[in-house]
Amino acid sequence: MKQKETLSNTPLDKNNTINTDDFGDDHVVSSYDTPIRPDAFEMDDDLKMELIEKHFRQIMHILGLDLNDDSLMGTPRRVAKMYVQEVFSGLNPENKPVAKLFENKYGYEEMIVEKDITFYSHCEHHFVPIYGKAHVAYISTGKVIGLSKINRIVQYYAKRPQVQERLTIQIANEMKKALDTEHVAVVMDANHMCVSSRGVGDTNSKTGTAHFSGKFRDEISKREFLNYINSK
Repeated sequence: MKQKETLSNTPLDKNNTINTDDFGDDHVVSSYDTPIRPDAFEMDDDLKMELIEKHFRQIMHILGLDLNDDSLMGTPRRVAKMYVQEVFSGLNPENKPVAKLFENKYGYEEMIVEKDITFYSHCEHHFVPIYGKAHVAYISTGKVIGLSKINRIVQYYAKRPQVQERLTIQIANEMKKALDTEHVAVVMDANHMCVSSRGVGDTNSKTGTAHFSGKFRDEISKREFLNYINSK
């Protein structure tokens, strides 16, 4: 019953099932959290890869590809391994980076910025790549984080089916939680293959998202951060 209430505004077809055609290319966002089932990790990675391989083989067969061809016969296994161990590895909480913190012994009270962090993700609506740059900043309230851990936090949340808005917020929230500070800023600039390689076919447009909290809501601090990430 709870599921029906949750989906009460979702378009249904004559068989009372979800009619995804009515969504079209609408950019539907369900929540700030990645929608993961409670039983998502009861199945181990080996079994997941075995099942994905089997189903992707069927997809290729339906498309009319000859799976006896030397170039194609290993593709289902490669895709399965890529999904589970690589591009969607951020779904598994066991892969979450441990944010080792250090005392701010220098008493540094200005913003710390890590810019031009390259990330690769996948649009959860079409499962095609999203790629771009992330810029992350924080102001210490007593602790500092190793710079490489900021990159790892970005990569962890990027390696799952995503929408860019959610990804931006998840990175910001993780930084706040890890550092016990509200003074966090995240700006992301990305290319979406669902726009450039299909649909409208626009190869030049980019999507920008941002999150500012704590002292970064102050116009002076926000402008300083933006000026820095836009400088050469």
